[in-house]
Amino acid sequence: MNNIPVITIDGPAGAGKGTLVNAVAHQLNWHRLDSGALYRLTALAALQQNIPLDDESALAKIAAKLPADFAQHDIYLNGACVTQAIRQESCGNAASKVAAFPKVRQALLQRQRDYRQPAGLVADGRDMGTVVFPDAIIKIFLTASAEKRAERRFLQLQKNDPHVTLEGLVRDIKARDQRDQERAINPLVPADNAIMIDSSDLTINEVTQQVMEIVNAKLF
Repeated sequence: MNNIPVITIDGPAGAGKGTLVNAVAHQLNWHRLDSGALYRLTALAALQQNIPLDDESALAKIAAKLPADFAQHDIYLNGACVTQAIRQESCGNAASKVAAFPKVRQALLQRQRDYRQPAGLVADGRDMGTVVFPDAIIKIFLTASAEKRAERRFLQLQKNDPHVTLEGLVRDIKARDQRDQERAINPLVPADNAIMIDSSDLTINEVTQQVMEIVNAKLF
């Protein structure tokens, strides 16, 4: 399976990884993996079942048998569409806590690797290039300032969540960054051979163009 090419895009919350992965995968006609969705789904399933977010063993059992389905544009949990629900900031914060547990990460590891299918895979997350796909042919680490990431999230959320505030999002993002960077297992760090891109002052089209230039130089 290792002869199937993988491009990984890692980075902190709100850096634009998901949008970039969609754009690159579309241009290459490759599969895509939103690994963060798996952690969000695990957190949502736990909340729905009233399982405490500090019960590592129970969370790992949920992750191992996660009844999730990914359609072209929607995500389903137990047959119900949860595309919008898992994008709520509360679910993202819960997912960050769930992702800190080694047993949960181990339970989801093979599931993520199973997305590696011909003709190729573009995967985004926190540890795609360091742990899940260490043999990826191209590794991108996408970042942006906490303030810029909060601004982007605010624009996404304010239509559906009138109570969201920019100041609150900045606090949440900084707290998530700290949890992701300081967790004992698979912390958020760039791979040694990752290409660093700061998207603070770039549009998604500009970032996509940069990445596609890297891809074309490497693959074609």
